[in-house]
Amino acid sequence: MYKYQTRSWAEKDESNLIALMRQRAIEWRKESAINRIDTPIRLSKARSLGYKAKQGFVVIRVRLRRGGPRTKRPTSGRRQKRMGFKRRVSAKSMNRVAADRAANKFPNLKVLNSYWLWEDGKYKWFEVLLVDPNNPVIMSDPDVNRLIKKGNSDS
Repeated sequence: MYKYQTRSWAEKDESNLIALMRQRAIEWRKESAINRIDTPIRLSKARSLGYKAKQGFVVIRVRLRRGGPRTKRPTSGRRQKRMGFKRRVSAKSMNRVAADRAANKFPNLKVLNSYWLWEDGKYKWFEVLLVDPNNPVIMSDPDVNRLIKKGNSDS
């Protein structure tokens, strides 16, 4: 089953995935920027990154505005030729920004992983996988503990 899900995400044009996700994006725009959801939309991707359907796993959908970082135009002093606010590039990827925002919203959970979900002209959506390290089910699972410790050693 996961093979076919992965294939439908890879070949969006041949499947009816584009129409379905456009309808969902219309609903998602009306929701808040950070939402807890029951199950991941891209289940095959979530499972490949370590998600399991058990207690202690939390899935968050994060909405980010597209484009680079916004900076104010300088208003005082001399007029710079480029005004110092074009072509700014963020040091963090949008995927990382989404994971950081989810981690700030849920400080008692650890970020397991995150991945791209959908985008339209104004927003990008990411799904962030979080784990509760104090949950007894998670504490007794050696695979998940290994993933959490590996993720924390990088940062």
